[in-house]
Amino acid sequence: MAQDEIGVETDKLPAKTVLSGLSAVFLTYFLTFSMILGLSIASPMIAADLNGMDLFAWAISLPACAMAFTTLFFGKLSDMYGRRTMLSTSLFFFISGSILAALSQSFVFNIFARIVGGLGVGALAALCNSVIGDLYADPVKRSKWTGLLNISSVVASFIAPILVGIITDSLSWRYFFWATIPVALICIVLVVIGLPAQKERTKHKIDFAGAVLLLVALSSMILGVSFTDRQPWISFHVLGLLTISLIFWCLFICVERKVQEPILDSQVFTNRTFLTAAVAAFLSFFGMIGIMNYFPLFLQGVQGTSAKISGAILTPFSALMTIMAVFAGLLIAKTKRYKWLLITSYAVLTAAMFCLVFFNRTTPLWFGVVVMVLGGLGVGSIPTTNILLVQFALPKRFRGISIAAIFFVVAVGTASAPAILGPPMNVTYQKKLANLLPRDLTSHIDAAALESIADPSVLLSKDALSKLEAACSRIEDNNPMLFDQTVEAIRNALQSGLRVLFLIGSIALLIALLIILTIPEVSMDEEVRDKNAD
Repeated sequence: MAQDEIGVETDKLPAKTVLSGLSAVFLTYFLTFSMILGLSIASPMIAADLNGMDLFAWAISLPACAMAFTTLFFGKLSDMYGRRTMLSTSLFFFISGSILAALSQSFVFNIFARIVGGLGVGALAALCNSVIGDLYADPVKRSKWTGLLNISSVVASFIAPILVGIITDSLSWRYFFWATIPVALICIVLVVIGLPAQKERTKHKIDFAGAVLLLVALSSMILGVSFTDRQPWISFHVLGLLTISLIFWCLFICVERKVQEPILDSQVFTNRTFLTAAVAAFLSFFGMIGIMNYFPLFLQGVQGTSAKISGAILTPFSALMTIMAVFAGLLIAKTKRYKWLLITSYAVLTAAMFCLVFFNRTTPLWFGVVVMVLGGLGVGSIPTTNILLVQFALPKRFRGISIAAIFFVVAVGTASAPAILGPPMNVTYQKKLANLLPRDLTSHIDAAALESIADPSVLLSKDALSKLEAACSRIEDNNPMLFDQTVEAIRNALQSGLRVLFLIGSIALLIALLIILTIPEVSMDEEVRDKNAD
């Protein structure tokens, strides 16, 4: 009876063990996607309440940096010490981050809280998919259940956006974080009870040098890109940090080639199938971030919808994304082919993203729903397909780390995209706003009110809008339309900034589509030879 590296029997597990394991990972997967989708709806209001719209991109990129690190590091540790241990550890970080986020009184502290939570969230999805791989050795069954795992994210996609929108509008975004804690505690209990412990106790040597090099390389890269909207490219904050990042990435690769148990084995990052899927996945997140994080900002800030309505409009995207993930696993199990599915998915997603470039204040909401349907149909099969193809393309002993590596690339894309997209959006917003603001306003308004206009979050805060209206009413020879003209200028400037962001995301997706056309198709029935096997 075959055993994998964590000591789980993969050919004939007892039905009770399989059922318990599935229950644990399905609920954990539901919780993971509820947090991710909920944050996309709540984030604009959190930034507005805590006066942090100028750090909005950092609130996405820095937690994603933490997610990227733990995705890869915990994935490797799960191959060494078992999925149960690392899932429990990830859920502990998840709970700690939720508590800190709910208690945060400043946007900087809220970002820190999300970083702590990201240490847990980052590894959860990859670990859940690794458990499915452990439970089902047969590639057809594994494909089917990898797809079926997304049923839990389908449920989350229907519930989370609208529910979090209602909570945010009616109560406070803080209640969203509090609500995740009891669910996470239940997940820990299920993981401990439902997942088998590691049977084989062998000595392992953790690659601490690789972990430190990875952390420095990744964090300096994200911070360097994040500073581009505040510092010139030739400054130390940007060019210096990016140079440090490049040096440490090179050191990381050199170390990984030599250590006995590397975090990322060279067989993984030199595999052509993995590299092609990974590069395309990274680029795709420039479009994904535009849809999931900045389209709600467009709806709430430019078109003036509530968080609840924006959540409802985003629901078709998140729902179809997860539904298609289910069907992708079933289709691959039936056809034993994945390349056609990837090409179709990237083409549809690219078309949806280009549609957003032409959105404006008067675009009907129903058209936004149509585009979200198109985007959800396109993106849904990509994660499931990537999770499966890296298992087909690499030896079995790399199951945990190969899945984690794909999620790592996604997390790096999530971290890098807002840092790269944010500066051109902010620069365009400021330039457009300077041309559109009424002259009466810029000549007479006080510095505090003028500073509030520089931040588009003023559109999301009733208190900030009231203060701006009061400032406009105090201007001598008051123009009765001055406040309305000012709000109109802010909305149009934000629309211009977001249009640039959507255009960059569209171009990135088009490049990803061209790259994915070249991906090799490997057989899912043949075991890949391990180059390091004796």
